[in-house]
Amino acid sequence: MTVQIFVASGLHGTALLAAALDSGCFGASGRRILLLCETAEAPEAAAPVDAGPGFGRLRTRFDEVRSWNDAVFPLHPGTWTPRADDVPLWERHLRRAWDLGDDQVELVVESPHTAPALAVAQIFTGGPVTVYTDGLTGYGPTGGKIPPLIGTRVRQLLHPDLLPGLEPLLLGEFDAVPRPLPAGALRQVFGELADCAPDVDAPQGAAVLLLPEPGLLPAAEEAELHLRMIRGTAALGHTHLVVRPHPGGGPVPSVPALRAEAGRLGVGLTVPAPGDQVPAEVLYERLRPALVVGSCSTALLTAASSYGLPVARTGTGALLERLTPYENPARIPVTIVDALLPDLAEPDAVQGRSPLTEASVAEALGGLLPAVAFAMQPRVRPDLRPAAERYLSTRLTTRTWRYFKRRRLGSLALPGVVPARLAFVRRNATLRRLARRARALKRR
Repeated sequence: MTVQIFVASGLHGTALLAAALDSGCFGASGRRILLLCETAEAPEAAAPVDAGPGFGRLRTRFDEVRSWNDAVFPLHPGTWTPRADDVPLWERHLRRAWDLGDDQVELVVESPHTAPALAVAQIFTGGPVTVYTDGLTGYGPTGGKIPPLIGTRVRQLLHPDLLPGLEPLLLGEFDAVPRPLPAGALRQVFGELADCAPDVDAPQGAAVLLLPEPGLLPAAEEAELHLRMIRGTAALGHTHLVVRPHPGGGPVPSVPALRAEAGRLGVGLTVPAPGDQVPAEVLYERLRPALVVGSCSTALLTAASSYGLPVARTGTGALLERLTPYENPARIPVTIVDALLPDLAEPDAVQGRSPLTEASVAEALGGLLPAVAFAMQPRVRPDLRPAAERYLSTRLTTRTWRYFKRRRLGSLALPGVVPARLAFVRRNATLRRLARRARALKRR
């Protein structure tokens, strides 16, 4: 018998798995286990996923629910992976604890290069793996090298089709087959969550502000970005705003300042209670917002592509400049939002925005994303170098320079910094070795 284990770290990921099951993305199995992982810094203080509104409706797709936190306690599930010598012991222990016997285990995980997905894949060896991504990071490179014994087991990559005509780059080094999830199935699942969610104290058509993940900017700049969202949205004539904090960000310290600014501008403001797990899609189902504003949120593209709602971006320039290191996973979502969506400070562009099409997506991102992906992870995706060189040789302008760093391009011998006639210098292993020796002698 085959046992399918679905690893999820939040209500949104669980909803995506439910939509995948409804769409027939997985074969038949004897048992389906939902393995919940709370990866917050202090898991014991976070609201449990199974307490979120509507979880009971999602839970019906699975035969049972298990907790990864309980299985590895007192180790932190967000950082722990087993030692190689301990893998057989952990597999024997979990098979006994979860009554798996000798059944074949099929895994469905997200972020396979980090814990807890990496830990689960290391423990249950041999079985096929399906990877799913519920965000824009799937359109970027894998965040690090995955052990071949795990990467070669990946059969498919499930993802919401947020960018028409564009395939994700995640796990492309293992030729994982991308499989978009039907928008109708996702809408149906989020409709179920909307039926169970508490009422939102906001009128129909209220604008929704999607706050970015805390820590991407210094605290003062982050608070100023929140205020700019309020001012820019009010300037477009919206009279009631709903603030949607990042799901894993905790309480928003700038809420008093936001309320004061909204009062000064004469607009209504709704801020969900701390720990509210309601996905942004539930707000779309309930309120049908007149505008959705954000910086790098996946829900921003969901609003545009799946719900056909007006959207606008703000703060992406500062994020592109401030994100460190360059391979920060948030760089891909910020790049997509900045290149594709209108700026909140340009009312004519916001009001005249046309729907996303394959042509518009290909024009804005078709060459840009492979170039950024190679610059982020050249060792993971060396096959993207030709695409990066073509883009940087022909499309590098004052506008597109914001997506790259000169030092990064120089270290990779990419066009834009190193003259074409000298590009061979950095590619030549012998010359690089001589340069390292010369620098070592200089230091001595």
